[in-house]
Amino acid sequence: MKVEGAAAEGGRTPCIWDTFAHERRIEDKRTGDIAADQYHKYKEDVKLMHDMGLDAYRFSISWSRVIPNGRGPVNPEGVQYYNNLINELKKYGIEPHVTLLHFDLPQSLEDEYSGLLCPKIVEDFNAYADVCFREFGDRVKYWITVNEPNIEPILGHDLGIFPPNHCSSSLASSLGLNCSKVNSSVEPYVAGHNLLLSHASAVSLYRKKYQSVVLVQKPNQGGYIGITLLGIWFEPATRLPDDIAAVNRALDFLICCLR
Repeated sequence: MKVEGAAAEGGRTPCIWDTFAHERRIEDKRTGDIAADQYHKYKEDVKLMHDMGLDAYRFSISWSRVIPNGRGPVNPEGVQYYNNLINELKKYGIEPHVTLLHFDLPQSLEDEYSGLLCPKIVEDFNAYADVCFREFGDRVKYWITVNEPNIEPILGHDLGIFPPNHCSSSLASSLGLNCSKVNSSVEPYVAGHNLLLSHASAVSLYRKKYQSVVLVQKPNQGGYIGITLLGIWFEPATRLPDDIAAVNRALDFLICCLR
């Protein structure tokens, strides 16, 4: 979303950030329709990476590009684009580090069952991850399932500054936010829980089907898989026990509970 551009090209359908941006909720009214245009300029981009001396590149796969409706038929054009990008990186000796979900849930799943708020997301994410492991795992050795599941539920389901633009009535009133009013004492936890279940399901699939088992005519991919957390850090204002305890609570709440 932030890099590829080509939002309506190559069989891709909208993600929740496309909808959010086109509702003119970004401060300068920009969208991701073009972004950095890597979809069309990936060869130039990879050559620049090589010239800079980079040996690794982290990028995200657009679920809406690979499986346009969030589930069902795979889009060959989407698969081909990522094959082209990965092959170009490998040609220059640059290791791809691939994220499967970076805030950009397919809008179709948000419309159908409220996205991260429904347990159905786990099965659909697992099926999407399986496609990616199968199509790209012979060359991709570093996988990230979900980007910052400790932050997305807060920004999207509590503060309302990320899609799907949900916040509490009290917050909307006090800050003048234009957002959908929900019970934000519950919703962020439901979204976060389903993200973690999706992560766990994809990791289990990868380990059993691709990482450790040698399949007939298909060798073990031998890769690594994990998750990305936003590591907000805290320090106690003093060495008093109450301040130290407050720091530990904050770290437990935002980071340690997701380990």
